[in-house]
Amino acid sequence: MRDLFIYYRIEVASAPFALAAAQAMQHRLREKHPQLAVRLLRRPDEPASSTTPTTLQTWMETYSLTGTGITPELQAEIEQAASELKAYIVGERHTEIFVPCAS
Repeated sequence: MRDLFIYYRIEVASAPFALAAAQAMQHRLREKHPQLAVRLLRRPDEPASSTTPTTLQTWMETYSLTGTGITPELQAEIEQAASELKAYIVGERHTEIFVPCAS
C-alpha cells in the first residue's frame, strides 16, 4: 500500500484562496473515490497572516486509500487535479511515497 505526502510553499497573502482551491480539489477527488482519505496540513511555526516578515507557509496534502493504496494511476489523477493550484504554489510540489513498515 502506497500513501502520498505532497508538500509545497504558499504565499501567506494568497493562503485563503489556495485553501479554498485545495479543499475543493480534494472534495472532488473524494466524491470520485469515496475510500480516499485526504488531509491538508500547514507547518505550525509559520505565519498564519501576512502581518509577519516571513511570507511563506509550507503546506502538505496527504492521500491514502483503504485496500489498494494509492496506485500510480490514482497518483496521476491527483497530480492532474492539483494543476489548478499552480497559481498559488511558490516553487515546486514535492511528492513523497511511503509504504507501511514490515512487521
